[in-house]
Amino acid sequence: MEQTKQRGFTLVELMIVVVIVGILAAIVYPSYTQHVVKANRVAAQAQMVDIANRQQQFLLANRSYVSKTDLEASGYSLPADISARYSYAITLGAGAVPSYTITFTPSGVQTDDGVLTLNNEGVKTPAAKW
Repeated sequence: MEQTKQRGFTLVELMIVVVIVGILAAIVYPSYTQHVVKANRVAAQAQMVDIANRQQQFLLANRSYVSKTDLEASGYSLPADISARYSYAITLGAGAVPSYTITFTPSGVQTDDGVLTLNNEGVKTPAAKW
């Protein structure tokens, strides 16, 4: 009788592979989540710049900046992927010179990233996140 050699993996070999995959996942996952948070922040910043451009257009046409309510009444809305992670506010200045501040407040997994602001002078805070 001829003996055939069985092929396959032993339980020890499989357990070693599982441990290695677990270690790699533990290393990669935090980097991945940081990358996702940064990508969401960049998308929000792009929307802030878009709103700032709309503000400048409105200023040229009307000699004042537009409120959030009026901006939304004109048909503007945040894209769904951004509105799921940020809420926004537009604060108009009360002085003789028109001014505004756009504030994006994060929610959900984005909360630890912090609040983003952009004003009519182009000042972006916090500077480290821009």
